[in-house]
Amino acid sequence: MKSAAPLDPRLHRIAAKLRRLRLAAGYKSYETFAFEHELSRVSYGKHEAGSNITMKSLLRLLDIHQLTLAQFFADLE
Repeated sequence: MKSAAPLDPRLHRIAAKLRRLRLAAGYKSYETFAFEHELSRVSYGKHEAGSNITMKSLLRLLDIHQLTLAQFFADLE
C-alpha cells in the first residue's frame, strides 16, 4: 500500500487562506459555500484540506472572492 506524501507547506497555506476567505464571507460551512457558488462540494472540501488544486479551480475561487492572483498571494510568503 502506498503511503500519502507529506503535505507541501505551501499547499497548506493556500488551503488555510481559502478557508479564511470563506469564513470572512460569512460561510460557516464549506458545503454551503460550495453549493451556493455551484462548486463540487467534495472538490472544494479537498481544496480547503490542502489537496492539490488546479490553476483553473484557483482562478474560479479568486473570481468568486473578487481577488487577483497578486492579492491572494500577497500575504502567503
